[in-house]
Amino acid sequence: MGITEVISTAFLMGTVGSLHCIGMCGPLALALPLGHRSEGGRLIGGVIYNFGRITTYSIFGLILGIAGEHLFSNKVQSILSITLGILILIYLFIPVKKKASSAIITWANEPFIKLRMAMGKLFKSTKSTSLFSIGLLNGLLPCGLVYLAITSSLLTGTALKGSLFMMFFGLGTFPAMLATVFFGSYFNQQFRLKLRNAVPVFLFIMATLLVLRGLNLGIPFISPALPDNPQDAVLCH
Repeated sequence: MGITEVISTAFLMGTVGSLHCIGMCGPLALALPLGHRSEGGRLIGGVIYNFGRITTYSIFGLILGIAGEHLFSNKVQSILSITLGILILIYLFIPVKKKASSAIITWANEPFIKLRMAMGKLFKSTKSTSLFSIGLLNGLLPCGLVYLAITSSLLTGTALKGSLFMMFFGLGTFPAMLATVFFGSYFNQQFRLKLRNAVPVFLFIMATLLVLRGLNLGIPFISPALPDNPQDAVLCH
């Protein structure tokens, strides 16, 4: 991928996935400790929170870009993409009761439970640094859309492109998430419930895209054909 394609693909992915973000992270954004602030202060607070979120995404992209460049061949990257997509699909089709009682799911959720506890403490503070920290930790929460973006950053093949991909992915989600912080109180419960009910659909689409991306079908943006050797890759213009 060329730099322009990296930026445009990432921003489009973030923008299209914004409704998913509102459904999943909307309650968290609505709970930010901004009630004491003026409208301008709430706007600034929302920007700070989102900046923290995008910072975490960019660090992920940097790390995955380095990994893609130095550790994994394109073939291994494809296998990882397919595997992650299949795992998300399997999770979607596990009955709700079994999800709740599964020892594996419970074990996997333990780090995120601790993460949410850490975030809960930050919500008691009204400092801007706390808002930034909440955004940083928010970027670590499990999210199918973010998993898709991270896998895509791995496939960019360089640290710079990986970081840019995740940065512009975050910027793509920024308008919707900032609007949620600022106007979220106007979204009624029924609207938010509909968005949450749509989450499995988004996850299914993301999982399918991950599998397609790993299959290297030669479809631009969706499933680009990658050579077995990263050094043989040709930049797309």
